[in-house]
Amino acid sequence: MKFILKLLICTFVLTQIITSCSTQEKVIVKTKTVHDTIYVTDVDPKYHFVEQANLKDYIVSKKNFPSVASNHRVKFIVLHYTVSDYPTSVKILAKKGNVSSHYLVNDLPNDSIDLLVSENQRAWHAGISSWGNAVNLNDTSIGIEIVNSGYKKIGDSMVFQPFPNYQIKKVISLVKNIAERYDIDPVNIIGHSDIAPLRKQDPGPAFPWEKLYKEHQLGAWYDEKDKLYFLNMYDPDTAPYNSVLEFQKALKKYGYSVNLTGVYDKNTKLITRAFQWHFRPQKGDGIIDAETWAILQALNKKYRTK
Repeated sequence: MKFILKLLICTFVLTQIITSCSTQEKVIVKTKTVHDTIYVTDVDPKYHFVEQANLKDYIVSKKNFPSVASNHRVKFIVLHYTVSDYPTSVKILAKKGNVSSHYLVNDLPNDSIDLLVSENQRAWHAGISSWGNAVNLNDTSIGIEIVNSGYKKIGDSMVFQPFPNYQIKKVISLVKNIAERYDIDPVNIIGHSDIAPLRKQDPGPAFPWEKLYKEHQLGAWYDEKDKLYFLNMYDPDTAPYNSVLEFQKALKKYGYSVNLTGVYDKNTKLITRAFQWHFRPQKGDGIIDAETWAILQALNKKYRTK
């Protein structure tokens, strides 16, 4: 394993003999070239994508690669819906140049997923955003757009378009692969509405976060026993939390960007709605109740208590 990292890759094919320009020793490795980036499948998965200078007169040696003083740029996976059909989504994300994502998951029952931006580059998908102590998540995230029409406003209600199962299977496969390669923290697999709750709704309450966790161990979800423990602490006929300020503090602790005003203002309602869309989609009205408060506390106990 360490020996392979010392080799200078000279020839790039799917299965080939790679010859070190310094030692002339040979080893069989599986590789794939995407533009000028070499994908080496038999090397430590934390270093799949290697970009380096290609010099005419000098050899760039990997004998001391990789340095221990390094880590991944990618810390987050952010899921979106496109609010458009597949051809329009391609035009918006790949042709216009104003917004983009790393991947586009179509709504067709096939085996295709579009790569739009290399993972080692910055896609323009998150905008003004924050999660925990991180801001401007374009810098540290992989963005996945899912072809979906979003929602329609019917009266005072938002009716969200469901995701077909074959499409969710694609998303699961993609997210699992990315999360494993970059060792993504479960709480950092999130939606656009989680990182920008005052202006975004995607991927919406129809996205099956619970399924991803319970069937595929992807993302974060609360333990039912913890939820019931906290739920039983409150009389459902009375205020389900000590104060709005305590609820805001708990939202902030989990990752949401919320001002600690102590007032149930419009922003707090929108952030609460985003939280419910992720963890309690059957409600999603932004109103704090005993179960919402219990779920939030259960999540903080599981993921935010050292």
